[in-house]
Amino acid sequence: MPARARALSIWDPAIVAGAVAGAVRKLDPRQQLHNPVMFIVEAGSALTTLIFLQEVLAGTGRPLFTGQVACWLWFTVLFANFAEAMAEGRGKAQAETLRRTRTDMVANRVGHDGRVTTVPASNLECGDIVVVRAGELIPTDGDIVEGVATVDESAITGESAPVVRESGGDRSAVTGGTRVISDWIRVKVTAERGHTFVDRMIALVEGAERQRTPNEIALNILLALLSLVFLLVVATIRPLASYAGAEIPVTVLVALLVCLIPTTIGALVSAIGIAGMDRLVQHNVLAMSGRAVEAAGDVNTLLLDKTGTITLGNRQATAFVPLPGISAADLAEAAQLASLADETPEGRSIVVLAKDRYGLRACEVGDRTSAFVPFTARTRMSGIDLDGRQIRKGAADAVMAHVREKKEEIPPQLEATVDRIARSGGTPLVVAECGRPLGVVHLKDVVKGGLEQRFAALRAMGIRTIMITGDNPLTAAAIAREAGVDDFLAEATPEDKMALIRREQREGKLVAMTGDGTNDAPALAQADVGVAMNTGTSAAKEAGNMVDLDSNPTKLIEIVEIGKQLLMTRGALTTFSIANDVAKYFAIIPAMFVLAFPQLGALNVMRLSTPESAILASVIFNAVIIIALVPLALRGVAYRPLGAATLLRRNLLIYGLGGVVLPFAGIKAIDTLLTLAGLA
Repeated sequence: MPARARALSIWDPAIVAGAVAGAVRKLDPRQQLHNPVMFIVEAGSALTTLIFLQEVLAGTGRPLFTGQVACWLWFTVLFANFAEAMAEGRGKAQAETLRRTRTDMVANRVGHDGRVTTVPASNLECGDIVVVRAGELIPTDGDIVEGVATVDESAITGESAPVVRESGGDRSAVTGGTRVISDWIRVKVTAERGHTFVDRMIALVEGAERQRTPNEIALNILLALLSLVFLLVVATIRPLASYAGAEIPVTVLVALLVCLIPTTIGALVSAIGIAGMDRLVQHNVLAMSGRAVEAAGDVNTLLLDKTGTITLGNRQATAFVPLPGISAADLAEAAQLASLADETPEGRSIVVLAKDRYGLRACEVGDRTSAFVPFTARTRMSGIDLDGRQIRKGAADAVMAHVREKKEEIPPQLEATVDRIARSGGTPLVVAECGRPLGVVHLKDVVKGGLEQRFAALRAMGIRTIMITGDNPLTAAAIAREAGVDDFLAEATPEDKMALIRREQREGKLVAMTGDGTNDAPALAQADVGVAMNTGTSAAKEAGNMVDLDSNPTKLIEIVEIGKQLLMTRGALTTFSIANDVAKYFAIIPAMFVLAFPQLGALNVMRLSTPESAILASVIFNAVIIIALVPLALRGVAYRPLGAATLLRRNLLIYGLGGVVLPFAGIKAIDTLLTLAGLA
């Protein structure tokens, strides 16, 4: 996908330039209202600015000090806006690459009379039928209703290898902007104008549809309550100080309030949430909401559909098992002949296997006495009558019945081979010629490579994996064992999937589900995190709250890590923000009261030069630390598979202790510089 190809650096010049302009635009108080902490800071900035102007015009007070405080308070607001604009800018840059996949396309629309007319793609309505031939772009999202073709989806997924799309089944959905490489297809339009999958992706990565998550809302409420408490505390200081004979300027009270409220996390909370969704985009996953990203961080159970998710989706011929007295090459030749007219993936795989194993090439039978026997649901066999040879291939019981009709014996080795293949999780296809069994073709679902290691990684993260399939228990057990999942549900109906998810949720677990078929849609909608495969049907993608553009079921590892990163980053920066208030207490409180109460000078443990330099240094540090933490907010805290207690200790040790120590060093350094520069 272009978002992956364009690896955006944290300080990409174009994004930084846009974020600077965005930071200024976000000074609109109506935008600041969504963040109570920064709204208070902006109100304090405006108040100190008015005081500065009054002092300049009246020639009273300390305008140099007040002006510097006002400037740094405005910088605090701007830096917070800059962090949010940076996160949004990265999303907009990703969206711009997606826009390039949309061009002014035309479509070959099929009319009710069967005539094909060329129309602009923007004129297509939901339900229209279009024909797309080799070399043409698919004009909009839809489902294939006729034909099979290879499609280049690199504009969407970033993968160079073309994929096969065909009518029926779970691989019929196609995306607008992708290109047909071979053959042709008829596509039924499923998207309304302006609501294609690419349109939705653009809106999502731009953040236009991003809603605040419950966790983020709860954090904002906590920050607002803390700010209200400090506001009430600071409001009482001035009358109490007057009663004690100390006069504290309003500018100092505003500086104290801004330094004490959790401005660091208040400034970065929006950027953290937006960046979490952006990191998913960089892994080729689209989250429909921030809620899904957060839920992914706490997933306990992962349900995976077998076909197309754990396996490649089509059974493939893997071996020819001849009966005694029959050579493997003869069996392969007969199976290949019986498969020449079989356009199913299974039939094609038999032809390919015969060629690869025994060098047999599909022979031309057009000029010979031949008749193909198509597969039917009644006979469950297919084959060919060629030059007097009657070759049949099909389900074991169907071919055995055919053999009995021909008054031929069924060797005991045949039944044993069929039973062994079935128990291993494969599908046996029996091949017979003129009523005489030749052997068995072993078909099996091919498990995608590397899954066992990926599932082991999920297990280490505390996530239980369950494979869901409609196969019989024997086949399901074999596939589950090969793939390395923890458990499986065989002969599963959509109702069974829903019941399993609800049972897990009743036990207090968060459930993630991956799937690609229409029959997976109810479960994807019920799951806390529903990851639909991009190769799946439109119904599956609509039901899920995430879409994996790579169609890799184990992508949940990255999704979970990013979800945990999001939660850990918020926790780490909240801990840091609250902890660094300790240093500000020691900097500002003595500076405020030292003239009235000289004994408070003992609290000046940092030996700050003057009351003015102490207050200014605290305000400057409070602003600068926001910019310093922008890379951490955008990249996220590095994830490690640790327990909750270990993570808490790590947070307190690194960000709690760091939040206490770093401000002491930072405020002292800034105080020294201010004194040397004669600014305080």
